Amino acid sequence: MLECLKTRFLENSNRHPNLEWEEVERRLIEHPEALEVLKNMEESGGQPDTIGLDGDTDQIIYCDCSKETPIGRRSLCYDGEALRKRKKNPPAGSAAQQAQEMGVQLMTESLYRRLQTLGEYDLKTSSWIATPERIRQRGGALFCERRYDTVFTFHNGAESYYSVRGWRGYILI
Repeated sequence: MLECLKTRFLENSNRHPNLEWEEVERRLIEHPEALEVLKNMEESGGQPDTIGLDGDTDQIIYCDCSKETPIGRRSLCYDGEALRKRKKNPPAGSAAQQAQEMGVQLMTESLYRRLQTLGEYDLKTSSWIATPERIRQRGGALFCERRYDTVFTFHNGAESYYSVRGWRGYILI
């Protein structure tokens, strides 16, 4: 896994111009549980890579950097509550549950927008993102996508699902 991450790191230096591989590798070795999470992200098609440091915690941000939302994480409603409420034609699962099982958080809107400054992602797909509780309590959930060279944040009923909507995750190390 370290070799895969190193290769991706070196091939995509624009995503993390102020980081050196030696520092990233040191932190990964110090946190073997993070390597297992990154392996799960890789196996599900996420192509995890670092997009730099978190400004508040100085931790390394690793997130899904696949061009489109991973195919194995699509056609899902937002969370377990939405899945339970979906009586007719329920999806196979939910984005929040898959993320939790994988050991990651759903990307926030700010992280999603940060990723989009580093390349063009979700040109044909969309990704559920972490939704504020005040929106979720009213039955909604947020998702993002890039169209017309613009990043859009939209809302939908949390129980909805589409073949091109999935989710992106992240971890801090």
